[in-house]
Amino acid sequence: MPLKISLKPGEKFVLNGAVVENGDRRATLVLKNRASVLREKDILQSEQVDTPVKRIYFPIMMMYLSSKSDDGLYDEFVLRMNEFMGVVSDPATLNECVAVSRDVMAKEYYKALMRCRKLLDYEAERLA
Repeated sequence: MPLKISLKPGEKFVLNGAVVENGDRRATLVLKNRASVLREKDILQSEQVDTPVKRIYFPIMMMYLSSKSDDGLYDEFVLRMNEFMGVVSDPATLNECVAVSRDVMAKEYYKALMRCRKLLDYEAERLA
């Protein structure tokens, strides 16, 4: 099933590791085959990784964007997820952590990233 992406003028995204920037008008792209795509708003730079959930999100993002298997990224994800789950007591949040972990183990990285966004919201509420 094709993926349709609508882009704002000047919006950036990553497509299979390449940073692409839209021109000065709205545009729509249709990707006909499987590709790793992340919009600018979903990309974390390494210097932005400053909270526990961002330390979970970042290695998932890197696994998603990488074309090769990197056990170091997976190990980093496992370490950070275990640390986070060790201090969280909310059952719904713990269930979301388990779902993120399942997605990562199944190599469904994009799905894991979108679930991880919920954890970012949870964290933002707690840090506010």
